[in-house]
Amino acid sequence: MKRNVLIIGAGGVAQVVAHKCAQHNDKLGELHIASRTKAKCEAVIASVHAKGAMKVPGVFAAHAVDATDSAAVAALIRETGCQIVINVGSSFVNMTVLEACIETGAAYMDTAIHEDPAKICETPPWYGNYEWQRRDRCKAAGVTAILGIGFDPGVVNAWARVAEGMMDSITSIDIVDINAGSHGKWFATNFDPEINFREFTGTVYSWQNGGWQSNTMFEVGQVWTLPVVGDQKAYLTGHDEVHSLSARYKDADVRFWMGFGDHYINVFTVLKNLGLLSEKPVKTAEGLEVVPLKVVKAVLPDPASLAPNYTGKTCIGDVVKGVKDGKPVEVLIYNVADHKEAYEEVGSQGISYTAGVPPVVAALLIADGTWDVGTMVNVEDLDPKPFINLLNTMGLPSRIKDAEGDRLLTF
Repeated sequence: MKRNVLIIGAGGVAQVVAHKCAQHNDKLGELHIASRTKAKCEAVIASVHAKGAMKVPGVFAAHAVDATDSAAVAALIRETGCQIVINVGSSFVNMTVLEACIETGAAYMDTAIHEDPAKICETPPWYGNYEWQRRDRCKAAGVTAILGIGFDPGVVNAWARVAEGMMDSITSIDIVDINAGSHGKWFATNFDPEINFREFTGTVYSWQNGGWQSNTMFEVGQVWTLPVVGDQKAYLTGHDEVHSLSARYKDADVRFWMGFGDHYINVFTVLKNLGLLSEKPVKTAEGLEVVPLKVVKAVLPDPASLAPNYTGKTCIGDVVKGVKDGKPVEVLIYNVADHKEAYEEVGSQGISYTAGVPPVVAALLIADGTWDVGTMVNVEDLDPKPFINLLNTMGLPSRIKDAEGDRLLTF
């Protein structure tokens, strides 16, 4: 049994994590949140208390920490007595936070693959470049490390595992992510612009025909028909979960599709063609050295600021095809989230909500021992049933659509 949670990060996703942890602090124990700027952590805690989210009276404390300093993170883990660490800071800090957990024995979670600030779109599988190199050390230390436990990656990986149990073999997994909401801004990204743009400026990798296929961004698109949001154009995009799912489902095609409107594509294309999405420093005429991507990030709206006026819904689903009893079968497992409902509950928009709820569900499963496996895993390596059942009760219900109809997925 593990108790006491340390949240790393103080952005929109961290705010969701904080609220959801508070709603279940009777099982999770003391809560702590840390980022480079303590005031941001204090603001998150204030939002929790403003909503009256704490289920029982208890500790919720703010801390300042440089998450790139593994020793500092380890010291904070020891100081707070936290046995579960939810890393929802920048993916640049994954390795230092993971190292701190290995050193202290705390359980570790993140929601995205580690990134090296100096590199964009490394050779696949991306997990093999950093996280998976520490598998043996996690196992030797008995440290539970659950990788990519957001929504995508995360919930979509669990859905693939569910579909695996429904078929004799899987031939394809298409993960489709559609945000049919509107934030009312001329242009903005739904999470950290720097991470967002880096994701789309590199090579698009998918796993097809038993190997890695490369494309360029917006090269391959198709219209998907999904519940609630209807027909939506989505584009083949490189994404985290493809890199772990392809290792488990080597004989299946594994692809990730994300919806983009024409306006987003036009703005993105102009920024990229002008060199404004480059992570390489340049010098201005005045001799000032700047990183274009960081300048673009600085002038765009803070993703957390989008929440109050966000309307509409998201729909994220797995379209899984395979064979059962010699016949072709297809299932869609999906979730629909509402931006306004997310804001009313936790003060964040729907994209942050879908990313922030799953790690808290995982924390509860670690706390009670269900997912406290003492080694490093991706979500598809774990039993998805208790995870999906808890998600259903915590704001992210899974639905399944197949030959039998459209219904709540429950176990």
